[in-house]
Amino acid sequence: MNGNDLSNKNPSIGFIEVSSIAKGIEASDAMMKMAEVELLMTAVLARGKYVVMIGGLLADVQQSLKAGLDIAGSSVVDHFVIQNVHPQLPAAIKARVKVDDIEAVGVIETKEVASAIYAADAAVKAASVKLIEARPQSGGKGLAVFTGEVGSVRSAMSAGLATVKKDGMLISHILLPYAHKALLKSLTA
Repeated sequence: MNGNDLSNKNPSIGFIEVSSIAKGIEASDAMMKMAEVELLMTAVLARGKYVVMIGGLLADVQQSLKAGLDIAGSSVVDHFVIQNVHPQLPAAIKARVKVDDIEAVGVIETKEVASAIYAADAAVKAASVKLIEARPQSGGKGLAVFTGEVGSVRSAMSAGLATVKKDGMLISHILLPYAHKALLKSLTA
């Protein structure tokens, strides 16, 4: 994974998750050659999956992602484009974000990483919550975790779930209305 950040010139991201490392590398190359985009992340995940995240202007991201999808073909597991990425998302993709306190906690667990990232962006755009993580987990699953006031977490959870239920990617979700303070360390460490 590289350390590039989204900037004002990169308000959109594209993400592709494939079941073949070789096809993922080939798709990455095609994506970078297709349009003026920034390579934000590449990673090999469990079960031999490969993920690529790019950033740039919406039209460039869409064009680049299409090139990657064409190359990856039947190895595509999931993909998305997010326009106007929420500012909390990039940090939560890279690592768990430290927060000072937790109140309510929402967790969305998905079959694939792409779905969790997409759900996390929808969640933080829908309500005033702090995004703790939106990242790959053991076994190639995805996890989005956020905290805030109970009503805000409930609203964020609804928005995030709406993005994954339609695709059949949801494994589980929980809402802890008043999470025990001991969870702060385990959720943000």
